This record gives sequence, structure tokens and C-alpha cells, in this order.
Amino acid sequence: MRLIKYLLLVVVLLVSCKKKEPKPENTPVVLKNGMLVLCEGLFQQNNSTVSWVDFSSGDIDNQFFQTKAGRMLGDTGNDIQRYGGKIYIIVNVSSTIEVLNASTFEPIEQISMIENNIAKQPRYIVFKNGKGYITCYDGYVDVLDTASLTITNRIKVGENPEGLTIVNHTLYVANSGGLSFPDVDSTLSVVDLVTETETMKITIGKNPGQVIADNQGDVYVITRGDYSTIPTAITRVSSQTNTVLEYLNINASEIEKKGDQFLIANYDFNTQTSNVSLFDPQTESVLNSSFIDNSGITTLYGITYNPINDKIYISDAMEFTNTGYIREYSSSGTYIQSYHVGLNPNNIVFYD
Repeated sequence: MRLIKYLLLVVVLLVSCKKKEPKPENTPVVLKNGMLVLCEGLFQQNNSTVSWVDFSSGDIDNQFFQTKAGRMLGDTGNDIQRYGGKIYIIVNVSSTIEVLNASTFEPIEQISMIENNIAKQPRYIVFKNGKGYITCYDGYVDVLDTASLTITNRIKVGENPEGLTIVNHTLYVANSGGLSFPDVDSTLSVVDLVTETETMKITIGKNPGQVIADNQGDVYVITRGDYSTIPTAITRVSSQTNTVLEYLNINASEIEKKGDQFLIANYDFNTQTSNVSLFDPQTESVLNSSFIDNSGITTLYGITYNPINDKIYISDAMEFTNTGYIREYSSSGTYIQSYHVGLNPNNIVFYD
């Protein structure tokens, strides 16, 4: 009996003295099968947000950046892009670039875009060969080293540059001149990325905004006119000769690539009506002038195609005063469902 008690005591002591396994620390959730939605908020209200929409569960976190960073995003989030292992958010009025881990959305760096106490007011960003190119409203394109997260150069372009795109080793930048309205700019800067200098300007039409290239290398620029007597249109430019090939009399506020084709979205501020057409860049023709039924869209503020699931997403700003929605459509333009997000959603990054 004593032997049994002794053996039991030994077992108890061994168990009690066994080194406890340390509790695992909170491991950041890896983002997958969903979308990040940048919501710009209202001008000078410091209420930009990022929403995370989980496609698997349907859950939506409309304070995703604030939860991760422990602070507000800032004033007027203008662009969000993924490059390599990082997410870049351009915050225009705050003049910052937020850099986050693309897998976990944990903050890495906040880059100040203020020089000599003057705000650069960054707008949009594109990437190539480890560098980010950022349009700044002070008339420059800033060059960002994505490894060191430092600005390495400033390229002088036109007045209040907006959209930009890269074809081979050439950067095309739309100079809007928007802050001088109604005396707007009407040029497209051509920048050599090898020398990082502007080589020429192409006159394309008043108040150019978005710039996009098709699969053949032609560059399309939306010219926004004066929002009254001069309507919006699209100018097609050859990247081979850097000359205007064609002026397309198509109203457009945004162009989105969908395979070899374009989705051309337009919101008319005067009539408060929207339209999405399907365009073929190879034949330069509109295939379907009413590709998406706009009856469920209040204020079309952006359009994004997701090649991962072959679906189309419309950003609905809901008259710019209410929190917005992302409207989901099939590849053929059929409505599927909506996601309630933040105020004035404008850009989306998808995860598979």
C-alpha cells in the first residue's frame, strides 16, 4: 500500500514540475478571400476609413485601419494599391502615405508627404521595378523606393497631376490643372523612367484625369472638360509615337480593364444618372452601351473588376452624404449583392 502511495506521489510531483508550454501570442490573421475598400470620407473631416469585407463569412469591418493602427487614417484617402508584400494608401489632404503589411494589414510606416512645410497633396500611385511613382498636386511625380520607403527623386511635370500609367519604360501623367479651374491644364506628360525626367507634353483636352493603357500599348486619357459646356471625353494616344490617335466622344468618369476589354463608367453630376458600357479597344467600338443595369445605383463613384472571381464591383457613394455600398455584379453585368461599407468608397484591393 505504501509503495502504491509512493508511486502516486512521484507521478504527481513529475506532473506538477513539468515545464508549462508558453501560451502562443496572438498571431495576426492572414487576409484572404475578401477585399479592402478605401473610403475617402469627406473633405477636411479627417474621417477616411478602410473596410475589410470577408467573402467567406460575409463579415464587414468598417473600422479596419483604425483597429489595426490604433488611430484614424486621415483626411481624404485617395488611392489604395498592393505591390509586393505591402499595401500603400495615398491620403491626399493629410499628405501621407500609409504602408501596411499586405498579408496582415499591420502598419509598417507612415510616410510624410510634406516638404519645407508645404503639403505635396499626393493623389495616385503606380509601380515598376521596385519603385512607386506618385502624382503630387504641387506639380511633381515623387519616386518612392519600396524597399527603404524613402522618396529618392521628384520629377517635374504639369499643373496638378492626377492619373498615371506605365507602358514599358515610359510613364504617362495627366496634368489636370484642377486647382486653377476654370483655367485648367490640358496636357499629358511623357516621362522617361530610365532618366526619370519629363521628355515632352502632349495636348489631349481640358482637365485630364484618369490614364490607362490597353493590351496593345495605346494610352487612354479621360478629359473631364468643365463639367458644363465641355463634356467629358476620351483621348487615345500612341505609346509608339507619343501622338494623339483619336478623340472618342464617349462620356466617362472612369475606365477599368476587364481582360482585353474596357468597362467605361460615367456619372453625370448634372442629371445624377450613371451608366456603364463595355468597350473594345481593338476595334475602338462600344459593344454594349448599357452593360450594367443602373437602377440599383444611387451615385456611381468607382468601378473595379476582380479577375480572381471574374466579378464587377461598383462603388456607390449614396449622394456623398451617407455611408456607401459596394454593388457586386457578375461578369456579364447581372446584379448579385451589395456590401455596406464606409463613407464615399472609391478604390478596392482584392484577396484570393
